[in-house]
Amino acid sequence: ILGLLKAQNGTLEVDGQIITKKNVSAWQNIIGYVPQNIYLFDDSISSNIAFGIQKKDIDFLAVKKAAKIANIHNFIEDELNEKYNTNIGERGVRLSGGQRQRIGIARALYNNPKILILDEATSALDIQTEKDIMDSINTLGQNITTILIAHRLNTVKNCDFIFKFEKGEIIKKGNYSDILNDN
Repeated sequence: ILGLLKAQNGTLEVDGQIITKKNVSAWQNIIGYVPQNIYLFDDSISSNIAFGIQKKDIDFLAVKKAAKIANIHNFIEDELNEKYNTNIGERGVRLSGGQRQRIGIARALYNNPKILILDEATSALDIQTEKDIMDSINTLGQNITTILIAHRLNTVKNCDFIFKFEKGEIIKKGNYSDILNDN
C-alpha cells in the first residue's frame, strides 16, 4: 500500500488509477504512516513532528494542530518547560512509550495526509494508552481514510471494514460484530 515494494503479482489501484513507478511519489505524498517503532532523533519535539523540514521552514501552526489531534498537545504545553522546543533525547528517551507513539502520529498528520496508515502502532502500549490514542484517531472522522494493522481485535472495533488475515490470505471480512462472532 505504501508503494515501497513492487507487487509480485497484481497491481495497486486507487480510484481506478494503477500506481506505477511514474506516479508512486504522488501517491506517497498523500500518505501519513505510523510504524510500530517510531524513529525519534535527538532534537526538539517540533523538529520531530515536522520530520525532515528545516527548522526555519517548520509550520508551527501545523505542528500544534497535529499534536492536538494526536492528543499530545496538552502534555507538551502543561508538562514541559520548553514546550515544543523541548529536546527529547536520542530515540525519545525522555518520553514514555505512549508519548513517543503520539509524536509519531502527530508526525504522520503534520502534512495533512488523505490516508493514515497505522502499522501495529499501538501494539506495545498498555490498554489505557492505546485507548487514548485510538480515541484521538477516531476524532479524525471522515476527512481521512485510516488503515489500521493490528493483532488486537479491540484496536479495530471502530473500523468500518475489518479484514482478518491468516497466512497471508483474507479469511474473514466484515464489521467488528461479524469478526467477533467468528471467534
